[in-house]
Amino acid sequence: MRALAVAVALASTSFAAFAQDVLIRNATVHTAGAQGTLKNADVLVRNGVVQSVGSGLAAPGATVVEANGRPLTPAFFGGITEIGVEEVSGESATADSAVTLEDQPMRPEFDVTLAYNPASVVIPVARVEGIGFTLLGASTGGSFIAGQGGVMRLDGSADPVGPRALFVRLGGGGAADLAGKSRAAQWMLLDQMVAEARGRVAVDSPHALLTPAGRATLARYLAGNGRIVVQVNRAADIRQLLRWAQRENVRIAIAGGAEAWKLAPQLAQAKVPVFVDALADLPADFDQIGATLENAARLDSAGVPVGFSQVGESHNARKNRQLAGNAVANGLPWEDGLAGLTRVPAEAFGVGDRIGTIAPGKLADLVLWTADPLDVSSTAEQVWLGGRAMPMRSRQTELRDRYLQQAGPLPRAYSK
Repeated sequence: MRALAVAVALASTSFAAFAQDVLIRNATVHTAGAQGTLKNADVLVRNGVVQSVGSGLAAPGATVVEANGRPLTPAFFGGITEIGVEEVSGESATADSAVTLEDQPMRPEFDVTLAYNPASVVIPVARVEGIGFTLLGASTGGSFIAGQGGVMRLDGSADPVGPRALFVRLGGGGAADLAGKSRAAQWMLLDQMVAEARGRVAVDSPHALLTPAGRATLARYLAGNGRIVVQVNRAADIRQLLRWAQRENVRIAIAGGAEAWKLAPQLAQAKVPVFVDALADLPADFDQIGATLENAARLDSAGVPVGFSQVGESHNARKNRQLAGNAVANGLPWEDGLAGLTRVPAEAFGVGDRIGTIAPGKLADLVLWTADPLDVSSTAEQVWLGGRAMPMRSRQTELRDRYLQQAGPLPRAYSK
C-alpha cells in the first residue's frame, strides 16, 4: 500500500506530463484477451504502452507498484453515454447530444463529438470508478436517425479515437413518434434515405429527406465504414433489422436488446454485438415484454458478442460494472462479463487494436482494484490511462472530503 501511495503521488503531480515507466508487480492480471487470467504476474509499462506481461519482470528506473495479488484489468467501458456533452441533465444549455431542426429533421451528418468537453466534471466522476472509455452517442431527441458519435478515452484528450458510429432508434413509443407514430414508417423512411444515399433519388427532389452532406455520410456507413448502432428492444423489430442489415450489407450493433435472446442464433450468425442492460427484467413497455435477467447469458451461450450499456446513465457510468456483475449472477461466465466491459466494446467500435485488453503494444489503460471488479463492494484503487496515473478524485469526492473535515472557525462547507 505504501509503494502504491508513493507511485500515485509522484505520477499525479505530472498529470498532464508524459507517461512514466511503471512496473505493476504481483497482480492477478485479467488480460481480457488471449492470455486470460494470470496469477502473480507483472505488467511493465513504458512510454504509455504495455511493453510486457509475465512473471519476475525487472525494470530499472521504473516506478514499482506492489499489487499484492489484487486484480488488474483493462480500463472499463462506460457504455453508450453523453459524458462530456451533457453536464446537467435538467439544464438544456449544458446538453449538446441532440439536434432538432424543423425543416430538415434527418441529419446523419450531425457529429456530437464536436461538442465534447474534455474538462467536463462528469469525466472524473466516471474515471475514479475504473471507467477509461465510452462511446459518445448522439441522442434521438429530434429524429430517429440521431447522428454520429465516437469512442472517447477519458484521459483528458479532446478528440475521439477510431471510426465514427451512426446512431438510430427503432421500435415503439418515442421512436415511433419521430416517424409518423408508426414503427412501419421507420422502415419506409429508412429505405428512402438509403435510396437517396445510393443515388436513386435526385438531390433536388422535393421529397428528399437528406442534405447532400447527409447523403455522403450515410453512404459511408452503407459502404461498411463504421458501425450503425441501433437502439431497439422488441424481437420483431430486431428481426426486421437483421433482414435490413443483410440486404444493405451494413455493420450494425444493438443497444438495449431486451428481447434479443429470442433471436440469439441469428444474431450470432450475423456477428452482431449486443449491448444489453442486464438490470432490465420487467416489461417496462410493450417492446420489452420478454425482458429477462438471463438475456446476456443466453446471448453469450449462442455465440453473440455481449457488452453492457444503460440508456441515459452518463452521470452513473459506474453502474456498467454492476450490469456485468448482475449478468454473471444470472449465468454469464465471469470472463465473458469482464470482456463485455473491455474487449467486446473496443473491438465492436474499431479500437481493439489500441485498448480493451492487456497485451504488449496496447495502450496502458489499466485499473488496479481492491477485489473482484464485478462486485460493487470493490473499488478502483488506481487508474492509469496511457501509462499516466489519473488523479483519484472528482467533484463528488471533493465534496465528500469537504464535509468530512472537522469544524473550525467557519462552517465545514467553506474551503480555505
